[in-house]
Amino acid sequence: MGDHYFSSTPSVASRPGSVRLHTAGVDLELATDTGVFSQGRVDRGTRVLLDAAPMPPVRGPLLDVGCGYGPIALTLASRRRRLPVWAVDLNSRALGLTRDNAAAAGLGNVTACPPDEVPDDLAFAGIYSNPPIRSGKPALHALLLQWLPRLLPDGRAYLVVAKNLGSDSLHRWLEQEQGFPTTRLVSEKGYRVLEVAPRPA
Repeated sequence: MGDHYFSSTPSVASRPGSVRLHTAGVDLELATDTGVFSQGRVDRGTRVLLDAAPMPPVRGPLLDVGCGYGPIALTLASRRRRLPVWAVDLNSRALGLTRDNAAAAGLGNVTACPPDEVPDDLAFAGIYSNPPIRSGKPALHALLLQWLPRLLPDGRAYLVVAKNLGSDSLHRWLEQEQGFPTTRLVSEKGYRVLEVAPRPA
């Protein structure tokens, strides 16, 4: 398990690299490393999410769940420099890279930390994630149920999931079993972007 990107401390030897992220209005050179998700390139699902997911309809803090080396968090922070962006991950190497990448880009509005360091009373206008599907369904469900209830009343979450890795079953689980109104925002390049609203009061 030590070599998986969803491990807290990767055992694989460090081999630093970099990738270029270019999406609407954002052009970043990001440091990467072994032992983190998609270290050799910007993952296609992440690109689909960044191209398709809008800013939420309400203003407030933003959250990147499973931030890796930071492509989602840094894109959000670049687009909304006055908003606080939280980037959480269990992987300590990923968090270090996100901090370094934010500093290199001059993005002082990014806080990268383990999940338990996010203040308990903080609610989010927008939650963005390319969630760790390969960590298994129980872990994925627990992760989503940890964060989705922390949406502001008019907030939204945007999740990208590969169609062949269960995007449709996740959609049904969110909406029918957990009560989160969920819409398929886009289907592109084998990925679905799901927009998730808070549970009705």
